[in-house]
Amino acid sequence: MVPNELRESGLALGLSRWRVILFVVFPAASQGILTGVLLAVARVAGETAPLLFTAFGNPHWSLDMERPIATLPHTLFTYAIAPYADWQTKAWGAALVLSAIILITNLSVRAINRRGFGLVSK
Repeated sequence: MVPNELRESGLALGLSRWRVILFVVFPAASQGILTGVLLAVARVAGETAPLLFTAFGNPHWSLDMERPIATLPHTLFTYAIAPYADWQTKAWGAALVLSAIILITNLSVRAINRRGFGLVSK
């Protein structure tokens, strides 16, 4: 989405290709990149159905990519439908944590977009 004229202007000034990418193209595209990252995080946090099928309800944390892993949306779902008041309280806590993660991610991306990446002084 960065115009070719912007790239060509950096090359015309004698910058190398990697400097043009780092100091011209990347700052110009930074807001689009961060928007994409924010949308990806929001989709991952909100997509419970794929997590139910891929996590297999494993209650244990694992760093192995070939084994099932515990997920917050699945834990929230499991605890919310439980008949125990204690588990339902934990489900509300999990919902609060999940909402806080999304809120913090959103606010941090907005703050970074406002300030920029700091690669180029304005």
